[in-house]
Amino acid sequence: MPYYPIRKTTIFAQDPSVQIGGKIVRTQIEIPNEELEPGPRGYRVQVVDYDSTTNTLYKTVPKPLNHSDDLPGDPFASMTDTELLASPDFHAMNTYAIVMRTLARFEYALGRRVAWSFAGHQIQVAPHAFADANAFYSPDDQALMFGYFPKVKTKGYVFGCLAHDVIAHETTHALLDGLRERFTDPSSPEQAGFHEGFADIVAILSIFSLKDVVLKAVDPGGRKVVMDARNVTLKALRSSILTGLAEQFGEELSGIRGNALRRSVSLLPGNDYLHDPEFEEPHRRGEVLVAAIINVFLEVWVARMKPYIHADNTLDRKRAVEEGAEVADHLLTICVRAIDYCPPTDLEFCDFASALLTADWELYPKDLKYRFREQLYRSFNAYGIVPTSTGRREPGTWDPPPEGDKDHRVVYDRTHFEEMQRDFDEVFRFIWENRRAFKLNDEAYTRVQSVRPCVRVGDDGFMLRETVVEYVQELKIRASELKRLDIEKPEGMPKDLEVTLYGGNAMIFDQFGHLKYNIGNSIFNAERQTRRLKYLWQYGFFKPGSSKMRRFAAMHRKRMSGWGQAGGAQVADWTAHEELEMEEAE
Repeated sequence: MPYYPIRKTTIFAQDPSVQIGGKIVRTQIEIPNEELEPGPRGYRVQVVDYDSTTNTLYKTVPKPLNHSDDLPGDPFASMTDTELLASPDFHAMNTYAIVMRTLARFEYALGRRVAWSFAGHQIQVAPHAFADANAFYSPDDQALMFGYFPKVKTKGYVFGCLAHDVIAHETTHALLDGLRERFTDPSSPEQAGFHEGFADIVAILSIFSLKDVVLKAVDPGGRKVVMDARNVTLKALRSSILTGLAEQFGEELSGIRGNALRRSVSLLPGNDYLHDPEFEEPHRRGEVLVAAIINVFLEVWVARMKPYIHADNTLDRKRAVEEGAEVADHLLTICVRAIDYCPPTDLEFCDFASALLTADWELYPKDLKYRFREQLYRSFNAYGIVPTSTGRREPGTWDPPPEGDKDHRVVYDRTHFEEMQRDFDEVFRFIWENRRAFKLNDEAYTRVQSVRPCVRVGDDGFMLRETVVEYVQELKIRASELKRLDIEKPEGMPKDLEVTLYGGNAMIFDQFGHLKYNIGNSIFNAERQTRRLKYLWQYGFFKPGSSKMRRFAAMHRKRMSGWGQAGGAQVADWTAHEELEMEEAE
């Protein structure tokens, strides 16, 4: 019997509030095919539908259980909207499918399997975890948890597990935490805002990579083959695909998802947001990054459609939708791929800008089809995000490491690259032998965090084989010792206070073991270290008992708007609302 690597399943394209002609916009997505157990429970994702508010375990069984070699069917394709809303199976499968789709997109972009941040292989997913307007990733519980709460204007409930962007957002947190574990450390408003901003970017582009959502935005009532080209100008798209759709996104689920899309679209290029005190707050800071990326999405989409506009100012409707979905998908891929080209500690938006430009250059050096790098460079600068690297070969991209003189040249002949692709100790020896060339601090504790071989494939079939290595340095010193490193002690900080300085690099090796990039932030970077310590001191991170890690649940509570009372909402009995069949947990 043939093996089918993928299967199709029906999901809500966005959430139940996004409708065309009174019907919820749904779509079929492709996800990895596997033999599922009841839950559904698979090799990377396990749905455990337990409600902590009502102490209830819901019975959910995927239909069908694919215990054969036949391609499993899609039992939800023929169900009505009402049936899907009331189906516990669909709630569970919708959540499972979007988590798996997001995981698959990361693995495709990075060219390798992607691990969660915890030691286990399977993440637990609770579609109805609690009666609260919240959703979050919990590394301690190794779980994604989605809340539900009563609707404000009508009867019934709002479910986070039925919102595509909410699920993709939380899954991104879990994946990014596994890829860069130090990105949750207190460091700067930009590192604090990056987790939220990047999760929003992945969620938004995941939505717009679906043709059904793009169609809803550009021509919801259209039935003709052609459409008015005035609907797809930059101004029109800002109004329809962003402002209009963002209002629907935030109508019921703003308590869970916040208003990232709505607020980001209001941030127009040309303003100095990063020096505005309002944008010191991490969530607001993250919205600047979202705005810069979404601006590129629109600019490239509009440019791609111009050659297809007819003399009578009409445009093939199918072509407009396909171009929008394709641009979103491509931009999503390079945004995820850019994580490998980011420094492992003390990230700032300018670092991500250079990482994104470099990731695209590596696979598409000519950039002929989309001209993404040109638009990205322009958009980043328009929002005050100036790439860290000036770029000798192309503006904004990271430069290869300099050759150096004979005393600071990279040494290769004392290590074995074959072993370096999997052995942390062999990698550490390479780092140690080159500590002078890499300008490392001899007094700092140095640790290899990850070694990840990968294979990436471009649209032209070109294969790029690389090995990505992370290493970090930590140096504990007294505040009185900062001066010898040319780091300014924050005003009011006691001289005997112990502070920890961080540094680290992402090393990218080509298939022959040659070091292509050595991207990082050094402990010796006095300007950045001064800025970091000033921020941490100002916001009380050195106070006794202060948390060293911003918990995702607490971060997401700050996103709540308009549902201040939802946190205490209790649901007595869902069976009265014909929502779900349940089995009391023992």
